[in-house]
Amino acid sequence: MTEHKRTMPLPETMFCAEQIRIPPELPNILKEFTKAAIRTQPHDVLQWSAAYFSALSKGETLPVKERLEMPLAIEKTDAVLTLGLLKVLHKQLSPKGMVNVAELKEKWKHLCLPEEQLEAILQLDNFGEEVEWMKFLALGCSVLGKSLLSSVKHACEILTKDPEGGAARIPFKTFSFLYLYLASIDGEIPKEEVEACLHRIKEEADKQSGMVMLRNFLSQASTLF
Repeated sequence: MTEHKRTMPLPETMFCAEQIRIPPELPNILKEFTKAAIRTQPHDVLQWSAAYFSALSKGETLPVKERLEMPLAIEKTDAVLTLGLLKVLHKQLSPKGMVNVAELKEKWKHLCLPEEQLEAILQLDNFGEEVEWMKFLALGCSVLGKSLLSSVKHACEILTKDPEGGAARIPFKTFSFLYLYLASIDGEIPKEEVEACLHRIKEEADKQSGMVMLRNFLSQASTLF
């Protein structure tokens, strides 16, 4: 029998500080990545990190929240859709108008959200291989809001160009689309009440350059929603 020679480990190469070259862009990349991870609080850091750097390398919209949301998800069951995460999806997918379900599922997974929650949202309407983004956004808001009033409020907060805490203005046309769609999904609001709501809101919007503010429907919630 031939004896196998025992391979000795190579001595560890030692470098002095002058020999180590750090890419000049690396510190800032890591700094921004760390800040993004803290703001987003992904449930699966490795999975989210892969999506983050993939989007960064392709020049795509990053899967990053604008700010930290409280309370933070601590338990596994808490890894669910939030207003901040829905806003991330809106930034990534709204430019497309019509979104392929496969791409939606991919972006959803990148945010470490449970697949069963996405399936539950998609089942609220008869979607095929593509979804109209504004409809999906409305349904996502309905999951967060639990009522028609709060659902529309969340949608306005995502769609507005106003600063956070402002009037959350959106065009009446957009408001009308959201309200009509969510009312149809609800199925319990009489048609005449829906029309009365839109008529009153439009009267207010006409005085505000065609824009609807949160206060226009929050102040009339008891009669309109």
